Amino acid sequence: MPNFGGEALGQRKSAYNTSTAYDRDKIHKLDNERRKHTHGKANVKAGRNPKPKRKAGAADFTLFLVVILLVMFGVVMVFSSSYYYALTNQKFNNDMYHFVKRQAMWSVLGIFAMMFFINFPYRVIKKFTFFAYMATLACLVIVLFVGTEANGSVRSIAIPNTGIGFQPSEVAKTVVTLHLSNYIASNKRILETSKGFLKCCFILIVPVVLIGVENLSTAVVVMGIGVCILFVSSPKIWYFFAAAVPVSLMGVVAVVHPEFAYRFDRVKYWLDPFSDPTDKGFQIVQSLYAVASGGFFGLGIGQSRQKTYVPEPYNDIIFAIICEELGMFGAAVVIALFVVLVCRGIKIAMNAEDIFGSLVATGITALIGIQAIINIAVATNSMPNTGMALPFISYGGSSMVFTLSSMGILLNISKHQRGRE
Repeated sequence: MPNFGGEALGQRKSAYNTSTAYDRDKIHKLDNERRKHTHGKANVKAGRNPKPKRKAGAADFTLFLVVILLVMFGVVMVFSSSYYYALTNQKFNNDMYHFVKRQAMWSVLGIFAMMFFINFPYRVIKKFTFFAYMATLACLVIVLFVGTEANGSVRSIAIPNTGIGFQPSEVAKTVVTLHLSNYIASNKRILETSKGFLKCCFILIVPVVLIGVENLSTAVVVMGIGVCILFVSSPKIWYFFAAAVPVSLMGVVAVVHPEFAYRFDRVKYWLDPFSDPTDKGFQIVQSLYAVASGGFFGLGIGQSRQKTYVPEPYNDIIFAIICEELGMFGAAVVIALFVVLVCRGIKIAMNAEDIFGSLVATGITALIGIQAIINIAVATNSMPNTGMALPFISYGGSSMVFTLSSMGILLNISKHQRGRE
């Protein structure tokens, strides 16, 4: 054990001027060891830790409660909007519980996934974001060639001998959020240059283009998530004005190109759905009838009339059924729950302990908010008709599991907030 006493220190000081460079270096090292030793003992005596490790707190209870309420409400509404369709369709063996059983199963699985990510340290995810991103890009390419077609679009990959499939575009929403956030957090000054901004845009544009080939609405959601993450982390606003021009041109091409003529028709019949109420404008017209006939308190759960006309009322158009059965009051409550969810997400993002957590929370909050806005806007004919699930409520396995997994990550971030002891 080195002698750290005052006498030994005095001897080293007196010998310092006559010592060689090698001896002086040894004296410096010995003094450094003495300081570390004495300071460490002082901290131990005082009961202090030089760098205390902050303990994780409890997850945001309000956010958790809102998510559970939305999931439970979704199961009820899927049953209410689907039982007639399933009961009168031999494809589902006239089983009125066909859709609600599957929705309940996916909801339970999603809640287990959410609980796992609530307790899984979100910082560890940083190690896997690049691999997940590349795997997702591979799936987005594969689905274009071997994907399963539904309603005229190829969006899902079927798992052999299981009857189960998943949509890579649903995975992409979360994976792009994680990888883009990690890339920006790991290169803190990258957005200060136009070259760095373009690199981040490239990470975003590649999956957006692959998704947009068959699913423009989901591509818009992924683009919106990326823009929100870049906006809150970029010090220069003019980048976004410069990027708006090519992005707008891409959007115009995606609508007016002859190969995607059906998208232009959606814009046309959005402006005047009653010009073809029995074909192109049928779903919009029936949706408007449902919204208008609900009144203030609605017709009651299970009493919707329009669900017998609207194709797949349990899916993208489910908000119209909510308006019909629960009225303006019920619709307002659902919207209020989403507003609370988004507000809590913003608060979590603002108080996150690190940049990665803040950006991930921003992206996940944007994911929920953008999807809810699009779905509600379509049901009320405030924007052209497009396929977009209402988070936690619309029928769908991939959407439910991956959305709840994202909420688990957001709730995990809420456990690590600045100012929390």
